[in-house]
Amino acid sequence: MANTLKLEIVTPEGKTYSEDVEMVTLPASQGEMGIYPNHVPLMTQVVPGEILVRKGGQDHYLAIGEGFVEITATRVAVMTDMAILADNIDEVKAEEARKRAEARLTEKLDEEETAMVSASLAHSLAQLKVKRRQPR
Repeated sequence: MANTLKLEIVTPEGKTYSEDVEMVTLPASQGEMGIYPNHVPLMTQVVPGEILVRKGGQDHYLAIGEGFVEITATRVAVMTDMAILADNIDEVKAEEARKRAEARLTEKLDEEETAMVSASLAHSLAQLKVKRRQPR
């Protein structure tokens, strides 16, 4: 198993993903990160976007929200507020959420409301990016 990493993704709802994978690419606060087995230990922030997972020679995609990732030589542990496999994304609902969030941002909102609407917009954009990458 030296050629794999254990990828675990946890959200407030529970464990979303737990598999042995060959490689992970994720959106970190400092830019996109590629992680292979034997990576140096690291902990950093993840931002809304897409995770690419290579497993069995095939690429799989997930949309994620904000959170943190802990990386060791054998494990990648992501703690995030959203993680959805590409196959589970409802493109119509994500597009509707994007439109609602963009419309709300044109309104006069306080800082807390602006942060919540901005997070909702980031989530819907991440889902749309991942879903639109997939073959139909």
